[in-house]
Amino acid sequence: MPFSRNNSSIIFFTFAAHSIYYTSQEMASTSDIKNGLCLNYNNDIYKIVEFLHVKPGKGPAFVRTKLKSLTSGKVLDNTFPAGHKIDVVRVERRKYQFLYKEGADFHFMNTETYEQVMIDGKMIENGDLLMDGAMVDILFHAENETPLTIDLPQYVNLRVTYTEPGVRGDTATNVTKPATVESGAEIKVPIFINEGDLVKVDTKNRSYHERVKE
Repeated sequence: MPFSRNNSSIIFFTFAAHSIYYTSQEMASTSDIKNGLCLNYNNDIYKIVEFLHVKPGKGPAFVRTKLKSLTSGKVLDNTFPAGHKIDVVRVERRKYQFLYKEGADFHFMNTETYEQVMIDGKMIENGDLLMDGAMVDILFHAENETPLTIDLPQYVNLRVTYTEPGVRGDTATNVTKPATVESGAEIKVPIFINEGDLVKVDTKNRSYHERVKE
């Protein structure tokens, strides 16, 4: 079991096939900061989405971070002095399968325990790209079992159900047009894409990646 030790504080990182645990016995420090780490900060729970350790020529070292609130989705920039203590939140990541959507709520099932959970659509970024049966990672607060965030797969393959006819022979990818895909989402695709085409979409920014060969 890999671990990091800093001033008698220990953080254990346990890796399993379907879950990741972060357990803080005391307070962690900035040396333990990594992308995806969750922490209590300003009476909220934040996930670190970017960080940079900085050692200036003069003055003390510090860590520049970008934090995303797991309750509001708000992103803020924050700088921690090197060695600053941080309060790591105990979390567990589990694999769930998307079952169906009911109103604004998304229903998922744990494929190992068959436990089902309902998630407010506001918590799911680009949730309209999900198709029934898609696998996602749900991050839970380990102490109270509250779902904190949902991570979609990096890419999804979706069939175009409506778009204006493509331009034959034009393979330019920098000129786009609106398209509706089978999940109901609207994205931008190159002008050579036609209805019925299967396209690979980046779930982070909804961008077209490529046409899938069948």
